[in-house]
Amino acid sequence: MNIALVHDYIKEYGGAERVLEALHELFPEAPVYTTLFLPNYLGPHKGRFLSWDIKTSWLQHIPFVAKFISPIRLLAPSVFRHMDLSKYDVIITSATGAYTPNLVHKGTAKLYCYCHTPPRYLYGYATARNWKKNPILRILGEAANHFLRIVDYEASQNVDQFIANSKEVASRIKKFYRKDAIVIYPPVDTPTEPTQKTKRTYVLAGGRLAAPKHIDIAVAACTKMKLPLKVFGKGFAGYGEELKKIAGPTIEFVGEVTDKQKWELMHGAKAFIFPSEDEDFGILPVEAMACGTPVIAYKSGGVMETVVDGTTGMFFSPLSVNALMAALETFIKQTGSWDRRCTKQAKKFDREIFMKEIQRTVTL
Repeated sequence: MNIALVHDYIKEYGGAERVLEALHELFPEAPVYTTLFLPNYLGPHKGRFLSWDIKTSWLQHIPFVAKFISPIRLLAPSVFRHMDLSKYDVIITSATGAYTPNLVHKGTAKLYCYCHTPPRYLYGYATARNWKKNPILRILGEAANHFLRIVDYEASQNVDQFIANSKEVASRIKKFYRKDAIVIYPPVDTPTEPTQKTKRTYVLAGGRLAAPKHIDIAVAACTKMKLPLKVFGKGFAGYGEELKKIAGPTIEFVGEVTDKQKWELMHGAKAFIFPSEDEDFGILPVEAMACGTPVIAYKSGGVMETVVDGTTGMFFSPLSVNALMAALETFIKQTGSWDRRCTKQAKKFDREIFMKEIQRTVTL
C-alpha cells in the first residue's frame, strides 16, 4: 500500500507526537505532511524527526511563524484543503484537535483519523490560553469558532474510519461528529531501568506545563504540606513562571527532560500527581504505572480508563488544592507495595499492542 501520514504541526513533543512516531515506525516509507515543522522548539527531542521525509506547507516560510500557532487555526482549513494526497491508497491523520488535517484532498484513498480529541477550544474544554478574559477577543473568538465548528464538522465527514485514543474521545467523536470510532489506546514504551536503584523520596508532576494540566494545584498542595515535589516539563504561555511564583522551598523544577531522565524521575517517585482537566487519554499516568509508581489523579476524562482507584492509585475530586491534599494524606497512610499492581496495569497499554491493532485496522 502507498501510505501517507498527516499531522497538524510539529513544534512540541507530547503524547500525539509519540503516536506519530509509532505510526512512522510502522510505515517508515510514508512521508509526513504537516503545516509546520519547527525542530528548534523540540528541545532534547529534536533529533527524533530529522531523518524523516517531512513535507510542510507554505506556512513554513512565514517569518516568526512560531509566535502565530494559535491564529493559524483560521488558515489551517485552506492549507489542508490544498494538500493533494489523491495519489496514495491510504492516508492516516494524527489529529491533535488543533487544526483540521482531515480536510486533505484524498481522492479515492481511504482516510483513517487517529483522533486525540476533537478541538478542545471549539467544544468548551479547557485550553492553554484563556482568551475569553478579554471581552473583545471573546466576541471575535466566538465568531471565529462558529465558523471553525462548521469547518471541523465538514472535515470529520471526510474521514472513512475514526480511531479514538480512549473511550472518552470516542464519545466526543460520536457527540460532535455523529460517527463511530474504534478505540486503540496510545503506545506506552517500556521504561529503561534506572542507572541505580533509588529510594522513593518525593512526589512527581509534570509534562506539558499548560493551564489545563493544573500543575499549580499540585505545587500549592505540596507547598502547604511541605512535601518534596519535583516538576518536569516545558512551560507554555507563561504558565511555567506562574508555577514558580507560588512554589515553596520543597518544590523543585527540573525543566524539560530526556526520556531517560523522565524514567529515572518516575522510578524515584512515591507517586505521580496528575490534576489534568478533561484529559483526552493521559499517557504520563500510564508511563508512571509502568515504573511501578501509583498515580493520584483528578477524576476526569481518559485517566478514568487507565488508573484503577485503590489499586494503582487514587482519584480526587473536586479539582481543588484541598481535595488533592486530602488524597495525598490518605495516600501517605497507605501501607504495602503498589509496584506490581501498577506495572501489571500498564502492560495493557504496551506499544506492541498499539502497533498490532493499528496494523490490523489499517490493512482490513
